Order: sequence, then structure tokens, then C-alpha cells
Amino acid sequence: MRPRDLDEFVGQEHLVGEKGPLSRGVARGHLASLLLWGPPGTGKTSLARLLAAAVGAEFATLSAVMSGVAEVRATIAEAQERLTLNGQRTVLLIDEIHRFNKAQQDALLPHVEDGTITLVGATTENPYFEVNSALLSRLRVWRLEPLADEDVAAIVRRALADQERGLAGELGPKGGVELSAEAFDHLVSISGGDARTALNVLEGAAALAEAADRRDGDGRVSPSLTDVEEAAQQRILAYDRAGDGHYDTVSAFIKSLRGNDPDAAVYWLAAMIAAGEDPRFIARRLIISASEDVGNADPRALQVATAAAFALDWIGLPEAQYSLAQAATYIATAPKSDRSGAAYFAAAGDVEAMGSLSVPLHLRTAGDRRMKHHGIGVGYRNPHEFEGADVDQQYLPDELAERHYYRPTDQGYESTISERMARRAAAREAAREAGRTPRNAIPGPEIKRSDVIRKREESRKRLAETQKKDAAG
Repeated sequence: MRPRDLDEFVGQEHLVGEKGPLSRGVARGHLASLLLWGPPGTGKTSLARLLAAAVGAEFATLSAVMSGVAEVRATIAEAQERLTLNGQRTVLLIDEIHRFNKAQQDALLPHVEDGTITLVGATTENPYFEVNSALLSRLRVWRLEPLADEDVAAIVRRALADQERGLAGELGPKGGVELSAEAFDHLVSISGGDARTALNVLEGAAALAEAADRRDGDGRVSPSLTDVEEAAQQRILAYDRAGDGHYDTVSAFIKSLRGNDPDAAVYWLAAMIAAGEDPRFIARRLIISASEDVGNADPRALQVATAAAFALDWIGLPEAQYSLAQAATYIATAPKSDRSGAAYFAAAGDVEAMGSLSVPLHLRTAGDRRMKHHGIGVGYRNPHEFEGADVDQQYLPDELAERHYYRPTDQGYESTISERMARRAAAREAAREAGRTPRNAIPGPEIKRSDVIRKREESRKRLAETQKKDAAG
């Protein structure tokens, strides 16, 4: 049921409609190397074939899964011969081009540049991640969208009515297949915008109905809703663990958690589990969201998320779906704050910009009491020895002494944190004004270099005297 020309091509109006860039280009006889990026069943291969025909080029195709450099070179050699002998261009479609490694992709470069081939790459993956930049810079990337339901419906109707290539005339005494409105609508809805899936399910449902001799009054094979459901086996999810569908679904899940929508969160959770997503991946995303999106607005969210991950390790699926759903709905309904993460990245920015700054002397560890002579560890005040277990002293490096990274919100428990911080700040300010505790650490004693040398010499003399006594004894 492949379309025979661009007029029969269904969908992708933004590319091949009356004002689409591809249709306008081939109308002028122009077709540059390009990359068709889109989900399965959206017409990438058919479109490449039609574009080649529209400009009068020979069409060649290779599968990146089945072909290697040798096959690519052989196809290019044929294209060179064709161009030399009769001046005919060759459009080379490489399906699943993302499967080619860097060396295989690089082998295409000179032939794309010199015009030996017009390359059309087809991929379901994000080309900006999967196709090397040297080749990608020579291709125009066009995005194909999943087919709308009305587009899939048009393709199914054509398959039912086409006497030459479709099911009409193949089955039944009078030929053809007749779908009830209910079965037709269900077939379209489960296709997920994938025409290939819709046609495969239609063919399977027709075979089941024919085997059971289910026919309408005119003798046409009449698949039931049950036949369509059985042919589909289960609801088809537009989800590929290694492809864009994976990242799109995960993105929807995360944004639903962040956006306070428990219904959407649990739906995308169910979609991922039904599609075979690794549940440990889901658990990790829940833990990340608990800290990234909820944070101190509800510290229990992290406990719930980690408990769900623990439950998953202990009991596995399917029972752990309850724990994952509990964590998802808890996080989605919890108060939100991203201030912990914002504080971290602000601090990380200072670290990157300013490098490693010195630790204030009073915060350093004085492992040896002699280090205190250098001011190390001198002046530190233990907060537990002060009222409210708090004392005003500097903890940041001198260059950042006045910096504030963590600024809590008024959401959930973080409002309590905000109030506590405000009370401490007010108490410290009052103490400073009253002169009870200086803001900075008490400076260490001034040490002269001569004093250090004198003490070192005295230590050496004592050691020498001890050694003499030991030798005499």
C-alpha cells in the first residue's frame, strides 16, 4: 500500500503539502541530501522513494543494520558509473542510519560532497545525538510527526477499497473486507500514529475473521472488535526504550511530578511499566525528583522515594508497582521547592569561577597542638556551647563571607526552615550590635618568625641532650 506519487502520500503536510519545502523543491527538480527523522510508520521510506522519482533519480536503498562499508562502496560505485554513463543522479536511502558507526558514516562524506549521491538518511533516533557532526552538517534535517488519526483512517480506508493492492477482491465471494465502525475506530486508535501498525493489525484481523468465517450479508469478511484486539495482542504503546519515545515519556513523567498532577504522573508511570521500562530506572527518577523538585518543602518525599526503591529490590514487579505508584502520587502532591538544587549550582558556579579558596584558619583542624602557634584551629567556637546551639562566626572563605546560596521558600516545611533562619539571623545581628560576639573568628596570636626559630632551636637542643644521655647510659 505504498503511495505511488506525492499526491497519494498521506500526512506530513508541513513538508509535502502544497507549500511544503520538499514538494516545492522537487517541483523545481531540486533535491539536496537530507535526513528524515521521525517515529516508525510515518512514511520515511515511502517519502524518500517518491522524492527520488519526482526528480527523475535512480533510487537505491541500504539498511544500516544489514549493510557495512563494502555494501556502501559497491552502491556508490554503481552510482558513479550511472552518473558517468548517462548523467543520472542516484538517491541513496540509508534506513536506520544511526546504526552506522563513525567510520561507516565518514565513508559517505566525500560522495555526498561531490554529488555522486544524494543521501537520504532515515532514523527514529535523535540525529543530533546519533549522527556524527561532520555528516550531519551536510544534511538538512526534516522532522516527521506521528500521523493524525484522520490520516491513519484514510490509509486504512484505502487498503479496504483498493482492488489492486489492498484487501478488496482478495477475501470473500464478492471480495473485500468490511469493518464495523467500532472495530474501525479501535484499529485507528491503537495505531499510535503508525500506519504500518494499522495495516498489519488490519491484515491480521481479516485473517482471523476469515478463519472463523465471519462475514457480512454481502459475503465480505467482517472482522469483529475482538478480532482487532486479538490481532493487536495488546494496546500498542508508542514507546521505545532506546529511542525518542523513551525520552519523551520519561520527560512527561518527570514534568507531571513537578507540575503537581498525580493523575498524569501515574498514567505515565503505567505507560512506562507496560512498555517494559526497567523499574529501577523509574525508581531512580522518583528519587531524583524527590530532591530536585520537592526538596526541603517536604523532606519525607525523599524517604518515600528511597523506600519505594528498596521495596522494588525486595519484592520486584508486579507487586512493587504499588510502591512506585505511592511514591509518584506522593511526590506529585507534595509542596515544591527547588532551592536546595539552586543553592548547589550557585555554589558550584563560584567554585568554577574562583577556584579553590582557602579554608578560614579557625575552621581548620589542628591535629598537632603546635599548629595552634600558626593560628590554625584558633578561635573556633562550638555552637553547642551557646544559647540556641548557635553562634555567629564565619564559615565561608573570606572572599565569599557575605554570600547567601540557600534561600528557602514559604512552601511546606521549608517555611519552617525559613522562619528558623530568619530568627537566627536576627539574633546574630542583635548580638553583634550589643557587642557580645564579634562576627568573625577571634584572630590567633601574632607570631614572630624569631620566636618560631628560637623554639625550634630549643627543641633541637633538648633532643641532643636526650641522645647524649642515652649514649652514656
